[in-house]
Amino acid sequence: MLGICGTGVGALAGLLKQLGHEVVGSDENVYPPMSDKLREWGIPILNGYNIEHLSRRPDLVVVGNVIRASNPEAIFIREQGIKQMSMPAAIAEFGIGDRHSIVVAGTHGKTTVTALIAHLLLAAGRDPSYLIGGALIGYPESFRITNSKFFVIEGDEYDTAYFDKGPKFVHYRPRTAIITSLEFDHADIFENIAAVEKAFGRLVQTVPEDGHLIVWHGATRARKQLAYAGNRHITVYALHQQDGVNLYLKEYIDSPNGLIFTPVFNGVSLGSMNAPLWGEVSVQNVLAAIAATIDAGLNRDELAHGFATFRGVKRRLELLGEPNGIAVVDDFGHHPTAVRMTLNAAKVRWPNRRLWAVFEPRSATARRNVLQHEYVDAFQDADMVVIASHERMNEIPYAQRFNPQLLVQQIQKKGINARAIALVDEIANTIYKEATRGDVIILFSNGSFGGLHIKVLSDLAARRNK
Repeated sequence: MLGICGTGVGALAGLLKQLGHEVVGSDENVYPPMSDKLREWGIPILNGYNIEHLSRRPDLVVVGNVIRASNPEAIFIREQGIKQMSMPAAIAEFGIGDRHSIVVAGTHGKTTVTALIAHLLLAAGRDPSYLIGGALIGYPESFRITNSKFFVIEGDEYDTAYFDKGPKFVHYRPRTAIITSLEFDHADIFENIAAVEKAFGRLVQTVPEDGHLIVWHGATRARKQLAYAGNRHITVYALHQQDGVNLYLKEYIDSPNGLIFTPVFNGVSLGSMNAPLWGEVSVQNVLAAIAATIDAGLNRDELAHGFATFRGVKRRLELLGEPNGIAVVDDFGHHPTAVRMTLNAAKVRWPNRRLWAVFEPRSATARRNVLQHEYVDAFQDADMVVIASHERMNEIPYAQRFNPQLLVQQIQKKGINARAIALVDEIANTIYKEATRGDVIILFSNGSFGGLHIKVLSDLAARRNK
């Protein structure tokens, strides 16, 4: 496995090990939590990329999409004619097979919806296989392989491998496909929104004629792709009843205690349900999960039990601790829409508390200025905003580079306390000095944020009450 510490490749490594294969992998960024999990599963990790790692000729090499054609191990594999396969292709062959594949796609919400579906099926005794790009709280692993006919997986539109530049999700043989949203993202591989739409159009056409397409009504660009749907069964879901919608909520209450909602599907009320989730994005997520699990025959009572017992996904509005009455929250959000929706949910979950948003522009899109203006509105629900930098920012040409200082100036014009602080230690020190009891501090990053989470928790726990 090349790039074995990546979330997807690492989870696949665990799944292959569970299936009885001997697995070994290499990576130049060996870091927890994946490195710890791989060792727990008994999978050796080889540090860096070196052709000596392949001296014992493998039967198959799975190549993560972080690997470039110039990688020394990739070159050696080609020269020696060793069989290679992309991560998505390997998932399809060794995991999905001929199972009923439920693929969750979209710019936002993929991981949570995938986790919700997997949990609903598990709680109802359907025993699904799954592979989730995040840690499902309450379960030991982010993957599972069983004899069930269902396989649940999140489908990413990002490219597959250096030798396959098509989107990952077309490999996953979807019989049920969900599109939660469709916005511009992955600016390193997509030139414009039209290119993203084209990728999702391929997903729609990959679903078999007797398959099921599920689309969020508010995702206008996603609904455009239904032009390719042919006679495939379609479910369109929305918050409220309206033309063209067959799954909606008769009513819902979004409170600090979570959601209370009454779904209506094809004119039939499923009764009142509750879930420990917050914000409008969570309302969308539960509807998507309902639409997908209908294919598995879940009834109203099974759905209600599953939603009530769902514990969430790590790094999705995850409360890490509350030292000295200050909540420290981890969130994977990096796209401006994800940041905005997360802050909206946080205001519901922690009302009347001062809200900090500490943002690391780490993703390929976030390090570019293509969505710079959208971030201004993304932080409107925060009371305190800190915009960090990233060590790989200089890889982006200056004219295309995200500008933390400019963003801060624009946020300040909205009357919000904002500042640009590049160094992690300085951010931690700022929080240590200025955070007060009752504050909620959300650390936004799709990486480790230089260990900021641990620093903040440790510093605040050691500080005198303030």
